[in-house]
Amino acid sequence: MTRTLPAPVAAGTDERFGPRLWGLLLVLAGNMLIDALEVSVAVVALPAIGTDLGQPPTVTQWAMTGFAAGFGGLLLFGARVVTLLGRRRVYLAALLAFAAASALSALAHDPWLLLATRLTKGFCAALTAPTGLAIITSTFPEGRPRSRAVSVYTLFGAGGFTAGLLLSGWLTQSSWRWAFAFPAPVVLLLFTFGLRLIPRADDESNPRSPAETAPEGLGVPTGPAEGAPKGLRVPTRGAENVPEGLGVPTGPAESAPQGRGELRDQPPRRRTRTTTRHFGIPSALTLLGALLALVQGITQLPTHGWTTPQATAPLTAAALLLLLFRHIERRSTAPLLNLRPLRSNPALIRSALGAACLNGSYLGLLFVLTYQTQTLAGWSPLQTAFALLPAAAPPALTALASGRLVAKFGAPRLIVAGAACAFAGALLQLRPHAWPLDYPGRLLPTLLLVGAAFVLSFAALNMQAMSRLAPADRLTGSGLYQTAVQLAAVLAVALVAALLAAYAPAPGAGPAAAAAACRPALTLVAALGFLGLLVGLTGLLRTPPSSLHHGE
Repeated sequence: MTRTLPAPVAAGTDERFGPRLWGLLLVLAGNMLIDALEVSVAVVALPAIGTDLGQPPTVTQWAMTGFAAGFGGLLLFGARVVTLLGRRRVYLAALLAFAAASALSALAHDPWLLLATRLTKGFCAALTAPTGLAIITSTFPEGRPRSRAVSVYTLFGAGGFTAGLLLSGWLTQSSWRWAFAFPAPVVLLLFTFGLRLIPRADDESNPRSPAETAPEGLGVPTGPAEGAPKGLRVPTRGAENVPEGLGVPTGPAESAPQGRGELRDQPPRRRTRTTTRHFGIPSALTLLGALLALVQGITQLPTHGWTTPQATAPLTAAALLLLLFRHIERRSTAPLLNLRPLRSNPALIRSALGAACLNGSYLGLLFVLTYQTQTLAGWSPLQTAFALLPAAAPPALTALASGRLVAKFGAPRLIVAGAACAFAGALLQLRPHAWPLDYPGRLLPTLLLVGAAFVLSFAALNMQAMSRLAPADRLTGSGLYQTAVQLAAVLAVALVAALLAAYAPAPGAGPAAAAAACRPALTLVAALGFLGLLVGLTGLLRTPPSSLHHGE
């Protein structure tokens, strides 16, 4: 059996990393990169998946929404699992499950097996991405060493979405299956090193309540100007936070041990029958089931209509499962969904809505543009990947400056500016379609505006979400925020796919007619952008002038 090495000790006055600290950091950051690129790896591969499996966009969209559903639908449950079982144990198990799901997804010849593997990978990301930064904050000494470690970690996460586009475009040239398989050997390598380098935190053996032992990775900020875009915050001292690729989570909790460089190996505390009941498995299953049934019902409407069982049955099931979820949560002594941070906290509500609109409109737009460029215009996957880079690269390139940007201009102003850019980009796509596609005059300006939207507003949205939360509510509030961002991605992509199917031209129509039929889907994207702008303007008008430069 491989022995777990103790976490390397770093003296408080020594800011250099030893080999073991660097090894641990590269394991965690490498997995953060994999988690982040999983968000984008399916975007370019979707047309090839549909061709290979013989499925329409309403089915192939599961390759995107499945990962987001597993991530967002099980994020709160994942936090409970880490709380009760311990960070190291869950992190390593999630790596193995992720590798196995990657291999199975590459072998899938059935869309439902592909969905199952994508759900599994999303759940694994919900376990590892928040926990990775928690391990960093518990292992690296406070101050510049920890800030440097967080910067490395977040830079890997920030580049993940861009890396996923490029890798997927390159590998899909041969087969989309390679794009889904390549994480498996990488994650197995990370697991091998993780066995020796990931420490057991001493708080895993302390008999504290779930609230006290909650994993330190759900994005609780450590200061008023800390927060990272794309779904989660990465707090630092001296290094600003980085967007992590559309909702890949990071962020330490305030309760991380301060100034410590070593955590002793200790066995996890014994679970009693009481703690086992508090996993919240019935709540997690009903919530996830309701989400999947809702998406299935939405995508069946264009083909079967409102009056057929194929559409009404899943929609009815979604409603019943949501009612059952509410019933279970109300009777539970430890509910998964704690809405306390939302009460009397409009800043968190506005931020969650704004981030959901931005993320949903972004992924919905990419879905339409991928369909247009590959299916209609015949571009190669790699050409499409490079074409989409203007939207993905700017947030990664400017990530470390996001905190300074918010400190200078204030979160409410940046949120409005970013929402305006996203809405303007969507409006450009609503102009009458010319054929062939005009990349320099039409697609490129849209993609640049969307990239600017993330540069301006996603860090600000994160910071505003946490700005008025009491310390005791920050962990729960962050989980609610991140869940909203991921669920918006699921529903937006499903609705866009349904609209593309509902307004598809008659068989034999040319690509110009098919491009014009994308207008309803693009109208939905623009409507989400407009809603995000309205939410941002509401926050700006309600924010006192004295608070505009404090992330509130």
